Amino acid sequence: MDRYRINNLKNALHGFFLSVATTVAEPSTILPLIVHHFSSNLALVGLFASLLRGGAIAVQLVAAFYAQSYARVMPLMRLVFLFRFLFWFLIGAAIHFVGDRDPTLTLWLIGIGLFGFSFVAGFGGIYFKEIIAKVFDRSQRGRTMANRQLWSSVGAILSGGIAGWVLERFEAPESYAMLFMLSAFLMALGLAAFASIDEPPKERVSRREESFVHFLRNAWGILRGDERLRIQIGASLMGYSFLLAMPFVILQAKETIHLSGWLVGSFITVQMFGSVLGNFFLWKRFGPHYARMLQTAYALMSAAFFLAFFADNAWIFATIFLLFGIGIDGFRNADMNLVLEIASEEKRPVYVAIQSTIVSIGLFFSIPGGFILQWFGYTVLYTITLLMLGTGLYFVQRLKEHLP
Repeated sequence: MDRYRINNLKNALHGFFLSVATTVAEPSTILPLIVHHFSSNLALVGLFASLLRGGAIAVQLVAAFYAQSYARVMPLMRLVFLFRFLFWFLIGAAIHFVGDRDPTLTLWLIGIGLFGFSFVAGFGGIYFKEIIAKVFDRSQRGRTMANRQLWSSVGAILSGGIAGWVLERFEAPESYAMLFMLSAFLMALGLAAFASIDEPPKERVSRREESFVHFLRNAWGILRGDERLRIQIGASLMGYSFLLAMPFVILQAKETIHLSGWLVGSFITVQMFGSVLGNFFLWKRFGPHYARMLQTAYALMSAAFFLAFFADNAWIFATIFLLFGIGIDGFRNADMNLVLEIASEEKRPVYVAIQSTIVSIGLFFSIPGGFILQWFGYTVLYTITLLMLGTGLYFVQRLKEHLP
């Protein structure tokens, strides 16, 4: 088996088991229901959806400051994996041992676990992209990430079925605790697979600046001097507009139709089946044309929220989650590969950190989304989301003009 196939397999296994685990806190389905179990505050639903992904913002530039001078980053990646496992298990333990006895404390502990899980991912995101850029060439990266996302979707489909069974068979919140604690050990299998990749040393290592403040000044200079980077950041940031409303679609379904545990699991499965379809039939076929991929993802997500205006039965909601599954992976694949296209080898961690730090602001869009929903309702929320997605399409069109 050649090197590409071995590394591609390990990357796919990592994606598969990580997806099996994290689907139990999917921001569009189960996580809003968990938070809503302990509190009726809609703004908290948006906050917790942001915590799952937003804690990474605080540390990405720090991670890049050090990573640019390392020939290898896998030893650090293994530490990231250990802490992600521990934080994920903590969430399940908190729900099990505290739970309904003290809902406020339970929410605090869940929040700490989600923030810690995403905080260490801020380091891991820099290291992950550095490793991917080293072990796969330009023509291989799009394929391996589509393969990873394909197997991630398969894992999530299986997880959706398991989650539906657990939610239907066991009472909340014990069912939520079981999902988190069991999935932590499944996650560990995927982390071990990726940690075994043989990372080659970087040939051109950038010299670290004398201080972090100096590094920030240089990063600001890079951002000001590279128009392609600025446009790409705008295109990717607006792509996160879907998070303004996505966590609340499941709550709309809860208000509109009878939402059983099996139906929640089915929506997860449908969303992840959409991811499989997208990666198998769509995203792999774009090759290195990542701007077109991003444009297509925008169109699919816009269609999903347009349907949300008229959702009044399980079939329409299922179609919305199907489009979510297809579109989200298009955003992820394009977002990652576009910044690698723009960056030079020696400054790659810095470019990734600049892009990720600014774009990660979009991970908090669900917080204002919760307030918009609470004050104005679903129609206004979906309208604003579509307007923001339209702004993102403008940036994508400009980006296409600057890429080969």
